[in-house]
Amino acid sequence: MKSYMLAAGLVLAVGTGSIAQEAPKAPIVKDSSWRITVTAGLTATQTAYSSNWAGGEAGSFSWAFTSLTQAGKQLSSKANSANVLKLAFGQTLSQQRQPDGTLHWTAPQKSTDLIDFESVFRFTLQKFVDPYLALRAESEFFDGSVPGIKRYLSPLKTTESGGILKVFRDDPKKLVFKSRLGFALRQISTKDVIDTLLNTKWNTTNDGGIESVTDLTAQLRSNLGYTTKLTLYKALFFSKSKEALTNNWKSPDMNWEHLLSASITKYLQTTLYFQMLYDKEIDADVRIKETLGLGLSWKFTH
Repeated sequence: MKSYMLAAGLVLAVGTGSIAQEAPKAPIVKDSSWRITVTAGLTATQTAYSSNWAGGEAGSFSWAFTSLTQAGKQLSSKANSANVLKLAFGQTLSQQRQPDGTLHWTAPQKSTDLIDFESVFRFTLQKFVDPYLALRAESEFFDGSVPGIKRYLSPLKTTESGGILKVFRDDPKKLVFKSRLGFALRQISTKDVIDTLLNTKWNTTNDGGIESVTDLTAQLRSNLGYTTKLTLYKALFFSKSKEALTNNWKSPDMNWEHLLSASITKYLQTTLYFQMLYDKEIDADVRIKETLGLGLSWKFTH
């Protein structure tokens, strides 16, 4: 894990150093309207075979919907609001060959599921760094890991934070690069199954610590964009530390997301999503998710 943390630090250091010196700051003026960007995409893949097909193959059908909504506004000369909402949901169905040789479709299984909302309120004081307050909520549409029950909005993680924020570059058409460091409070709630009748009960834990969040969005070409978000968190206290069997909650957490998107035509887009997660309370190794998609896309900018 130390090697990943070191690599993350080096990337940030190199990225920061590579940004050209900022031009003298102009007075910040209030925006007349919200700057809103909505990007949505739908991908689908399907194969099917007849029951007498030789070779043992089985058909499958998968679909996924993703959307990214960004809304920002300079509320006044000293107040800025930036909001981001990420949504994703997808399912996969597959054919299974029965003992009599026939093929039957299975029930749909989740392939992706995400609800991620973040709101950052920044005090634009025209200093080297700005104070900020932030709220983030992360969840899933439902947890279907237990057959026969869908536990909606579980798990649910909310984070409230405050500290200092530095905007290195803010040009939505070319490069947006900013980083923040502060103290954060987290609440993690899960709807646990408590008996054989599938009754559930919410279980909530609380912790607090130091959080670092770095965002970079680059328009590499007119049809090629890259976005990355690195979140590091180090807990300093934990509400159930006395009940914990280990001190894994003290280990730093990491969430590093990468999204590369290329527009082939106006409504056809290919995306590559890569995510690295580390949370020693869940697993001692880094968890990796990779998604490559090609499908319809739609973008709205106001």
